[in-house]
This record gives sequence, structure tokens and C-alpha cells, in this order.
Amino acid sequence: MLSAAELGVAPAPQPPNILLLLMDDMGWGDLGVYGEPSRETPNLDQMATEGMLFPNFYTANPLCSPSRAALLTGRLPIRSGFYTTNGHARNAYTPQEIVGGIPDSELLLPALLKGAGYASKIVGKWHLGHRPQFHPLKHGFDEWFGSPNCHFGPYDNKARPNIPVYRDQEMVGRFYEEFPINLKTGEANLTQIYLQEALEFIQRQQAAHRPFFLYWAVDATHAPVYASKPFLGTSQRGRYGDAIRELDDSVGRILRLLQDLGIAENTFVFFTSDNGAALISAPRQGGSNGPFLCGKQTTFEGGMREPAIAWWPGHIPAGQVSHQLGSIMDLFTTSLSLAGLEPPRDRAIDGLDLLPAMLQGRLTDRPIFYYRGNTLMAVTLGQYKAHFWTWTNSWEEFKQGIDFCPGQNVSGVTTHSQEEHTKLPLIFHLGRDPGERFPLSIASIEYLDALRRITPVVQQHQEALVPGQPQLNVCNRAVMNWAPPGCEKLGKCLTPPESVPEKCSWPH
Repeated sequence: MLSAAELGVAPAPQPPNILLLLMDDMGWGDLGVYGEPSRETPNLDQMATEGMLFPNFYTANPLCSPSRAALLTGRLPIRSGFYTTNGHARNAYTPQEIVGGIPDSELLLPALLKGAGYASKIVGKWHLGHRPQFHPLKHGFDEWFGSPNCHFGPYDNKARPNIPVYRDQEMVGRFYEEFPINLKTGEANLTQIYLQEALEFIQRQQAAHRPFFLYWAVDATHAPVYASKPFLGTSQRGRYGDAIRELDDSVGRILRLLQDLGIAENTFVFFTSDNGAALISAPRQGGSNGPFLCGKQTTFEGGMREPAIAWWPGHIPAGQVSHQLGSIMDLFTTSLSLAGLEPPRDRAIDGLDLLPAMLQGRLTDRPIFYYRGNTLMAVTLGQYKAHFWTWTNSWEEFKQGIDFCPGQNVSGVTTHSQEEHTKLPLIFHLGRDPGERFPLSIASIEYLDALRRITPVVQQHQEALVPGQPQLNVCNRAVMNWAPPGCEKLGKCLTPPESVPEKCSWPH
């Protein structure tokens, strides 16, 4: 048989490689390019100089696991079941004993990319369920090195085991044991391990001339924050800054490898975070959300607006800023577009293809929906954001020192009871008031005009919404990756974290 070259037929061009770099609890204000004064992110700042910055980029939920489900499905977490129904606007924690996870009915990005010949790998935190049916390799990934959850612990391996680390299907150790983290000093080598996993995968796929999808989901900036020894004590921002500096260095090494291999112009890279900085852990263990209100676990801008940089030399014009309202769900749709694939047509897809914005500067008018649990808390359309509910956390938690908005009390806005505003939403102009401190007067023409635009968009969304089966309501310690003895009772987590029984306790 004659080859394509012998027949004079040019081989089909290989679709671009795709790298999604997802940080954990990193805030909008943590990068120098966004104004962080210590300027300790030279590689990310250079990435922005060579690519495109998105100052108006959002996650789909102010917590880790629902936002990751949204990235990989292109759908709001409420559609895929990543929420709880136990209490209005409850946060959706995913501790070790949650029995739910990503449903088989959901189509994840790596599974779809197989249709275009991509090899795929996840490095780091999965967080979409740890029972066997939820394993990443059963949802499209070819390879995995990382953990089903964050690096909480250490635990006593009696009442609760330490969290496992996997290579593909095999458990290769546990955090604090084979993969040590020194809580006293903050020293851990995990970021370097994750970096080497990424570099090796890129080199291997390049040698095989196969397009690849790498989902680099590292967690060093999630409390308890950590860094390797060469980076400890090097930041003006303390231990959290040390973790940022190591991640910045790692991103620089990944981009340099792409350039050294001569594949930079055939590799699309996007950098962002899963949710805003965890101000509950600040200042030593949490980051900065810049000028925005509150942080992780809230649907104020500080919990939902994320740093975002797109990099694709020779394609995305260098040094550009796009004011497109972007979402983490757009990475699903954009990645499919890069691969020459269409999004699934048998389900609602919330992600937007960002390539027109990146390559041609075209802006698309679209809403951003802010969910907390199964409740629509707010929506942004254009420059206007309307809050239908306000809530930070309960008075009980707040009195115990748990504060999602330290130093940022805004009367009638950062409420500790669940306040409803569905009839007369609180509306802010985010261009003039990014900190959400001065709601528009409900008697003003501006308020009425904004409300007229927003109301039909919200009604249309809610009328068409079909929630998925909730995945995060029920706990059972017997489903942990190593069940401790005497764990036979199934408990339903139907109460706030502070009153959950020991049989179903919540890591914060």
C-alpha cells in the first residue's frame, strides 16, 4: 500500500495540544499582572505579556469540587448534580466519605477529545468522587497521578485514613506518609513531583507525535499550603507566597519545555483557578482577591472572579486584554473547538467558545450565573450584577471566628442570615463598584433599566433548568479509600458543618 506522502497527499494537520493549568484557591489578586504589589509571579506575568489576560473571568461555583465538574463538563454544577439540597444555599463540601461523584451520564472533556486522537492525563486533584465508578480513567483520562481529594490531614488511620495518592489505577501512597507534608514548616515536594509528571507526559506525547490534553490541577495554595525547600522563606508574602512562587516557577518551566520542543505554536495553554482565595485561611494560608468582596465559599466577586491567562504563540496576539465575560465552563467548549469537535447536542452546555474573543477580539454578550448549592444567588449581565440572595456564613460560625469576609463588612450585603432579594434584587455596577459596596438606588432609572435586562434572562434560565440528581448529600465512612473498623452506620449530612455528628464530620 502506498503512503499518503507517496500519493502526494498532505497529512491532515494535527490539532493543537491543550494544557489547562488549574490552581486551587488562588485569588484574582495573587498575580503581579493583576496588581499584586510584591510582583513575585514573573513567569505568569510574562505569560500574560505573550498572551491574553481575562480580567472578567469566573468560576461556576465558589468551591473546589463543583467548579471542577463544571470545567470538565462545560455545564453548571447544578446540572451534573454537584450540589446539596440539605439547606438553602448550603455549601457543597466533598469530604472523604461522600458517596456521590461524577455521574456516568456526564460527558467529560477527555472522553470527547479521544474522538480527535488526543492522549489525556490529569495531574493532581480530581475531586469528582473517589468510589471506583468515579475514577478519572473511567471518565476519559488515559493517565492520572494525584489524589481524589485535597491534602487534608494528617489523620490517625483509625477513625479516618490519610488520603491516598494514585498512579492510574494503583494507590502508590498517602499524603503525610509516602508523600510527606510538614505542617510546622510547610515543606512538601508535591509541586515538584506534579511538575515532573507534566514535563514527562509532554515529552512522551511529543515523541509519539500525538496530540495531548494535560489537566494540571495542583493544590499547593489550598490550606494547608506547602512549598518545596528551595522556595520556603523566599516570598514577602509568607508561606502562601512561597507556594505561589513555586507554582509560578513550574508554569515557566512548562512553557519553556514547549518552546524547547518546538511545539509552543501548536499548544494552547490556559491558566486559571477553581475559586477565589480562601480568606478564612488568610493571611498566612490564604491569598488575595484584589479589590473584590469576600472570598471562597461566597458568590461575591471575591469568591467567583478568577485570574485567567490564555497563551498560544503565533495565534493569540501578544499583550492583549479581553473584556469578554468568561467562565471556567468555556474551557470545555473552547477545547472541543480547538480539536475540531462539536459540543454534545443532547444536553445543555453552558460553556462559550472563547476562540472568537481570543483570535479576533469579538465579544459575546452572555450572563454569568452565580450558584451556591442549588440556589441561584446572583447573575451578571454586562456591567451589572444582581443579587437575589445574600449570605456569607451563619452567625453561629461567625461567632466562632469563621469569617469569609474578614475586614469587609458591608451593611445589608455581607449578611450572616440568608437574605432574600428576589423581588427587588441588589444591583451593583461592577465597573464603577467592583467591591460591591454601593447598590444602585431602586428608584433610579439605571436600576430599572438594568432590572429590565436581567429579569428575562434569569426567567428563561430557570424555566429551562433541569437539575441533576444531587451527588453530595449523603456520607458513609465505609466508602473511604480505607474504611476504619467499626464504620457501619450510614449518615445523611443534612445539617450545617458545625452540627454534623462525628459519624459524618466535615473537613473545612
